[in-house]
Amino acid sequence: MRSQVDMLRQFARHGLKPLAFWLLALPGLWLAWQWWGLLSGGSHALGFNPIETTHRFLGDTALRILILSLAISPFRDLTRWSPIMKIRRRVGLAAFWYALLHLLAYMGLDLLVAAQGSVTGMFAGLWDDVVERIYITLGMIAILGLIPLALTSFNFSIRQLGATLWQRLHLSVYPIAVLAVFHYGFMVKGHQLGPWLHGGILAVLLTYRAWRALRQHQSRRKLAA
Repeated sequence: MRSQVDMLRQFARHGLKPLAFWLLALPGLWLAWQWWGLLSGGSHALGFNPIETTHRFLGDTALRILILSLAISPFRDLTRWSPIMKIRRRVGLAAFWYALLHLLAYMGLDLLVAAQGSVTGMFAGLWDDVVERIYITLGMIAILGLIPLALTSFNFSIRQLGATLWQRLHLSVYPIAVLAVFHYGFMVKGHQLGPWLHGGILAVLLTYRAWRALRQHQSRRKLAA
């Protein structure tokens, strides 16, 4: 039993972060491999519309990893396995990078091609979509909201901003996740389970967060009494 505990501690100390890195990189590596197969004339799983498949895959991956990042603290609370917190920052940054790739793929593979290579036309098309399509508007707000969180995800930023301000800033990840779910819901066609499933999981996490914050507030009031 003791040896198993020691092995778990060693894994948490030396193996958890590398494992998280490769698991988070795996979707991107898979997508790159599919594009290699497509461009080289080999087999691939991108379907008859590789551009749309790429958009959807990157967006879905970003949303799922973002929700996963919000589930890390509840997992720690329920299991009391605190080492899992070591990868929370890495998971959050992965969500940002996949969201950014989602945006860049949309701009480069879709809008730039539609504008016949004109960068000005690409940005004009992006602006039109942001103004006219609600799901693009929500998605753009969500990605823009992730930028300050990614830029301040390091210990240096905590020291510069102060712990209280930093925590308040990073609480914005919850409304950002809500926007991302609505972006997904407005984007899909027909009655699909995906948006409801992601929204349901997020609702559970938001409820848990509110309950936890309420308990902490009540505990502080008791200590102050």
